[in-house]
Amino acid sequence: MGKKSLLQKLASAYVWGNLVAIALVVILLSIGVKVAMDWYTHHGESIVVPNVVNMQYDDAKEKLKALGLDIMVNDTGYNQKLPPDCILEQTPVEGKRVKGGFVVFVTINSAGAPTLVLPDVIDNGSWREVRSQLVSMGFRMAEPEYIPGEKDWVYGVKVGGRRVQTGDRISTEAKLVVMVGDGTRSASDSVNFDSSGLEFEDFVQEPEYIYEEVEVPIDYDEHKEKETTTEAPSAEAPKP
Repeated sequence: MGKKSLLQKLASAYVWGNLVAIALVVILLSIGVKVAMDWYTHHGESIVVPNVVNMQYDDAKEKLKALGLDIMVNDTGYNQKLPPDCILEQTPVEGKRVKGGFVVFVTINSAGAPTLVLPDVIDNGSWREVRSQLVSMGFRMAEPEYIPGEKDWVYGVKVGGRRVQTGDRISTEAKLVVMVGDGTRSASDSVNFDSSGLEFEDFVQEPEYIYEEVEVPIDYDEHKEKETTTEAPSAEAPKP
């Protein structure tokens, strides 16, 4: 095949038609991708985020859906003055402009107060140390109850008048009453009485002796003590 014949074939309408078709396909694909991206990202469109705080979750969901926004719960809190499922916080806040389909994250009110696990503080630290640890964890503290024991040592914890143990779950609304030693010890105090330093004699109770008073007559004239003796009468020997 000669060069001339090859050039003629390349210049034929068929070849140029294919090239034009390929170019059109590329252009149409580019336009389609751009339109699809604009539609997906809502190019040039913005929505003002409304305020949904203090609204019930279902009501807030309907309100945001009507504007083209989604909602998602990312945390829970507790406010005893508000009903359960009430929205406490939202992100982004009211007034922010976002694109359609944006997700608004909310914190809702739980049905009851959250609970915390009581750490190992019983008989394991001083009042100051224990109080600092419990407050940092979020517990509420009442005035301590002082009991016989080593001064400022923690011997127990009460909630609502009932003693609790390490590992118990306690409401953050409850107040803890810590039982603290007042600096005295007592053998009757089973919590803090230590008999390891006592001798055997300490456990032995001395007997109580009862003394009887006896009056002895005295001759004040001669200043001599008269002894009174009582002799049993002797039996007379029988006569033969």
